[in-house]
This record gives sequence, C-alpha cells and structure tokens, in this order.
Amino acid sequence: MWFFARDPVRDFPFELIPEPPEGSPPGPWALHRGRKKATGSPVSIFVYDVKPGAEEQTQVAKAAFKRLKTLRHPNILAYIDGLETEKCLHVVTEAVTPLGIYLKARVEAGGLKELEISWGLHQIVKALSFLINDCSLIHNNVCMAAVFVDRAGEWKLGGLDYMYSAQGNGGGPPRKGIPELEQYDPPELADSSGRVVREKWSADMWRLGCLIWEVFNGSLPRAAALRNPGKIPKSLVPHYCELVGANPKMRPNPARFLQNCRAPGGFMNNRFVETNLFLEEIQIKEPAEKQKFFQELSKSLDAFPEDFCRHKVLPQLLTAFEFGNAGAVVLTPLFKVGKFLSAEEYQQKIIPVVVKMFSSTDRAMRIRLLQQMEQFIQYLDEPTVNTQIFPHVVHGFLDTNPAIREQTVKSMLLLAPKLNEANLNVELMKHFARLQAKDEQGPIRCNTTVCLGKIGSYLSASTRHRVLTSAFSRATKDPFAPSRVAGVLGFAATHNLYSMNDCAHKILPVLCGLTVDPEKSVRDQAFKAIRSFLSKLESVSEDPTQLEEVEKDVHAASSPGMGGAAASWAGWAVTGVSSLTSKLIRSHPTTAPTETNIPQRPTPEVPAPAPTPVPATPTTSGHWETQEEDKDTAEDSSAADRWDDEDWGSLEQEAESVLAQQDDWSTGGQVSRASQVSNSDHKSSKSPESDWSSWEAEGSWEQGWQEPSSQEPPPEGTRLASEYNWGGPESSDKGDPFATLSARPSTQPRPDSWGEDNWEGLETESRQVKAELARKKREERRREMEAKRAERKVAKGPMKLGARKLD
Repeated sequence: MWFFARDPVRDFPFELIPEPPEGSPPGPWALHRGRKKATGSPVSIFVYDVKPGAEEQTQVAKAAFKRLKTLRHPNILAYIDGLETEKCLHVVTEAVTPLGIYLKARVEAGGLKELEISWGLHQIVKALSFLINDCSLIHNNVCMAAVFVDRAGEWKLGGLDYMYSAQGNGGGPPRKGIPELEQYDPPELADSSGRVVREKWSADMWRLGCLIWEVFNGSLPRAAALRNPGKIPKSLVPHYCELVGANPKMRPNPARFLQNCRAPGGFMNNRFVETNLFLEEIQIKEPAEKQKFFQELSKSLDAFPEDFCRHKVLPQLLTAFEFGNAGAVVLTPLFKVGKFLSAEEYQQKIIPVVVKMFSSTDRAMRIRLLQQMEQFIQYLDEPTVNTQIFPHVVHGFLDTNPAIREQTVKSMLLLAPKLNEANLNVELMKHFARLQAKDEQGPIRCNTTVCLGKIGSYLSASTRHRVLTSAFSRATKDPFAPSRVAGVLGFAATHNLYSMNDCAHKILPVLCGLTVDPEKSVRDQAFKAIRSFLSKLESVSEDPTQLEEVEKDVHAASSPGMGGAAASWAGWAVTGVSSLTSKLIRSHPTTAPTETNIPQRPTPEVPAPAPTPVPATPTTSGHWETQEEDKDTAEDSSAADRWDDEDWGSLEQEAESVLAQQDDWSTGGQVSRASQVSNSDHKSSKSPESDWSSWEAEGSWEQGWQEPSSQEPPPEGTRLASEYNWGGPESSDKGDPFATLSARPSTQPRPDSWGEDNWEGLETESRQVKAELARKKREERRREMEAKRAERKVAKGPMKLGARKLD
C-alpha cells in the first residue's frame, strides 16, 4: 500500500494572489497580497524562503514569527494565521500596505493631511510605549519599512525581526547585517566603551525621530540630514528635536512624548485624534457621552479621510445603533458616511438599518428619517418601500405632532414613484383627503395640495379624473391664502390631465371666482392659469383636429414625466417643499382654519364686511370664547414658527393644545358667530384620538370625490335668470335685482363630500336651522346657569370662621 504525504501549503486555508510582491521591506520577508480560500476576504501574507547557508537569518525570521504570534495590541500588526515548513515560513496578517507605498499614493492623489499623520504617529508611539514600558522589549527596527497601513488608514507597527529584551535576557540585540536598516541606529551605538549613559528607550526614540523626518521629507539620505527639520510642522519641531538630540539621556519616554504632543497647541491635539481616542473607548463610555459625541461627529466628518469614515466610523455607528440604543443621533453621521459607499455596499450595510429604523416609535428617529430621505431613497427598491417602509410611514399622517405630519407629507414626493397601485391610488389618497379637509394647520393643508399636484402624474387615469379637480377646487376655498394659491398652481401643474369639457365646465368657473380674492397673490396666479386654459380652449376651437393631441395624457397610464412642463411655467417647481411650510407660516402668522368670514368676491379696494354681531347673553361665554380663539391663534402661530427647531417634545404639547381647543375649519358650512360659540364646548372636549378614529365612518376618498348624481334645487326665494329684465331699464320703484341676494360666503366643503358642486356653498335653510339650534342651546345654557346661581344663594348659610367668601 502506498501512502502519499500531504502538502501543508496546499491545505493551508489561505492562498497567495499570483502577482509580484507588494513593496517588500528591507529584510528577509517578502510581502504578498492574499485571500482566505473559504470567503475570499483579503489578507497580507509575509513569506520567508529558507535558503541553505542562511541559518542566522532563518533564526531571526522564526523569532519574528513567534513574537508576532504572541504580541497582541491594537497598534501592532495583527496576526491571523501562520505556516512553518522546512522550506518556508508563511505569516498571515490583516490586509495592509507598506507606509512608503501608502504615502506615495496619497501624494499622487492630492497629498496627505496633517490630521492623518498626527494620528498615525500617535499610534506608532503608543505601540512603542506598550513594548518598552509594559513588555520591557526594545523594537530595534523603527523605520519606514517597519510601519504598515490598513484599509482604514490606521498605522500598524511591524518589523519585529530584531526585537530583544530590555532586561538582557537572551543576549544583546541581534545583528542586522542590512545597511539600509543600520543607518537608523543612534550614534551612541558606535561607542563600544560603554561609558555613555542612556535609557532603555533612547535608541528606539532616536529611530522614531528618523521616522518622523522621513514621513515629512522623504527617504533619509544620511544621519546628518536630521539636523534640518525641513517640512516638519512647527508645532512638532520642538518635540522632534528632543528625539534626535545627541544626549540619549534627554530623549523622552514614549508616554511623555505623547503627553507633550497632546498638550494645548500640540501637534496631536486636534479633533481627529480626539475622535479616534473616543472610538477606541466607546464601549466603556456613558450613554450621555455617546449621545454628545455622535451629535458633534457630523460636523467633523467632512474633514476626515474617506477610508477612515468607511472602515472605522461606519462600523461603530452601526454597532451603536444595533446594540447601544444610540437612537436618532446616529442618523446624520450615518448618512454622511453613506455617501462614500458604493451602491452594493450601501445595500448591504445601510439599507437594513434604515428599514429597521422606520419601525421605531421614537418620534425624533422618525422625523429625521423623513427629513433625510433624499439621501437613501435611490437605494430602496419598490418591494421594500411598499412592504416594509410605507406601512410605517403612513402612521405619520395621524400623528398629533404637526411636525411629523408635515414631514410625512413631504416624504411622499420621494416615495410616490415607488408605490404600488393600492398604496398610491387608495391608501395615500385617503390620507391626503383627510389632511386637506380636516387638518387644523393651514400650512399642512397647503403642502398636501402642493404634494398632490407634484405626484398627480403618478396616479392612475381613473384616480386622476376622480381626485384632482375636486381636491384643487376644495383648496381654492381654504381660508389659508397660500392653500388657495396651491390650489390654482395645482390646476396649472396638471393642466394636461384634464379634458376640454372639464376645463370649461369645472376648472374655469372655480378659477374665475378667485379673480376677486382678497389676496393679490391668489388673484395673480388665477389670472395666469385662466389665460393658459383659455388659450388651450381657443386653440382647439380654431382647429378641432388638435383635440386628440391636447387630450393625449388624459386617459394615459401614470408616467413620471407627465406634467413636468406645466409645473415649470406655473412656478410650481419649487426646490422640494422642505422649507415651504415655514415660509408660509411666517408670511401669514395669524391665519387660522377657524376664519370662515373671508369674503369671496370683494374688490381689492373694498374692505371686508363686519362680522355678524353676537346676541348678548346673561353669561360671559361669548367674551371668553373670543379670548380663547385669539389665544389659540397666537399659540398656533408661535408653534408654527418653531417648526424648524428640533425640540419635538414641545411641538407635541403645542399640537395637542391646538387640537383640543381649535375649531375644525372643515366641519361644514358658513355658520354664524353665535353658532361657533355655542359649539365650542363640544369641540373642545373632542380628543384627537376620537377624531382620527371617526375618519372611516365619515367617508373615504371613494365617497368624497365622486360627482353628485343630481343637481340640488335652488334656495327658497331665488329667482330664475329669465325673470329679470336684462334688456330694458329698471323702474324707479325697483331696486337692484341683486340687492336682495347676499354675497356668496367663503364656505368650506364638508369633509365627507368633495363633489364638483360642493364649492357652490351650503343651503340658506341649513344655515337658518343651525343658527336657530345654536340660539336655543344658548338659552338653555343661560337658564341652567341662573338656576345654579339661585341654588347657591339658597344653600348659603352663616359664614364660618376662616371660611372664604365666594361671592
């Protein structure tokens, strides 16, 4: 039977990449790039070939193998695996590049920053301090060839071939026999008399000075060149001079050298070094310290090296979120670092974290995700958006915090192109209908209209026909002036999505009513839109063959490119909507949804009519209601002005106060001031939760945007157009035939009916009935208060000592 010997090199779990050695340093070792066979992860492999007659070098290589295998320190080259045979030695370490090659590549790419060098030297000195002070070992080979750089830009100390014990165990320093390495020896080694007094670190600190000189000035030609600092920074020169001083006794210990360089104004006293030191100890830091560190980290990342951000900061950020409960503070630096990643790396490292963050109930986390969605939306695929992100995002529409609702609306601009049919045309439209009709914040209603106009081209043809005209018509009746502007611009931005019949019968009547709007900005946009629609109608009238071309997009499938041109001419293409709400709030700080007395058709010069006076009642409820409404308006304005702040807790409290006190502008119809007063108690007791939960019962988009089946009869007392004497002169005993008709009030449509005729106003009879009910309720309230007051007077007995008089 034959037995075949196994080849240990073939069974070794690592393999060399077939290419020339990567800048092998002076010495017996050759540096090769390699990879792990199982995973393909990159490594570096130091190879020493055993040659006959080189027993001394072989012993040095074996000693270095042993030292590297037993020494573990973050700043010393990390040992992974090794192989020793009769023919060769293989030492596998983390993937590194020799410092000389790294510096040359960085100079060609634009130069190496002093921040990187300061941290690199800090690491080498720290490694020397560990060897000399903690292990009593002399490195004996500190030079450019003994320093390596990993993929994160971290400097590692290697070249342990000639290391020996500082206590004299095992003999003196081994002989190098390589002139390129012996030029870094200090001058006192040439004195064989032994009379020179020196410390155990003196020789290595001299070699450290040589390394510093080479980093800034290039290869060291001779020892005499050390007298000229050259390009060494001024803040480092005094400490460098101590290292290369002729008196070895005066050379500082590595620990003291670090302390001197970290002093205020020192070369290693900078933000980059402080950040690295914090990351090294982040596991033992307090949660408050971590929060502060991550908050300040974003400001510094732009000045840090790209490799450092990708390979050192990013893993710490992911770990802090996964295990450290860091929360929302990691988002900003996380997305900043994400810019340095490729698309594949982003999918592997960032997207799983983002998806998990969307399921968080932390409001600060949610709002920062929505604010920074632009940075990662391109990496999200449609299945992930529809199944894992959108179901969590829609909860923001129902949030009591107005800042959350606002950012949720804005995020739809980015999510809409990736939503499926059900989420876009059903679920999203339902929430938009509710926000535009019932949200108490005018800017949010405005942004909802803006968003709908921007995403209109993504909707299906049936949804566009059912939704757009009704939604923009409702926006033109909003008491918040910017919302009316948004309604006009919505029509203009989606003008190619309407048939000619809709333009003539549905859109132009609405726009014409806005030509006498109290706000000039509304009137200007209305005239501009009217001219556009009229020009289309006129062109089709002149040449009916253009009808098919003009209406080609009306029944077309959803397309992201549709409506883009219209958006630009109408001034609709704002740069996102991120700051639009704040601008609108500050330009209209006193506008509130409860303003229902805005005249619809006054001329700009004529002032608005005075509100109907409230009948006097025995109680003071009307007086206090007026004060409460003024207070609500002021609180709403102040809260809105602070939306750009990040104190979401205070925003939440203010939003709850507004929800509890403010009247709903969309509860339907133009009612008298007395009706508002009588209903204030009922509305104040209505909680936000009950308001949201009642949405399904009040109606959905399908009910809200369908057209009415029949025309309602005109109000009682309204005369037909044929009954007027339009041609002849009026008799003197007749007044103006329109004098008996009241001006059409600015009414708000009911939240459950967005049909085409809703903007015409509510019936006169309905207003009278509501006013009568309000009057009766006030009378009942007055009688109840008088009865209670009488009971208190009857029940009042003799005053007791110390009792407080109530009346």
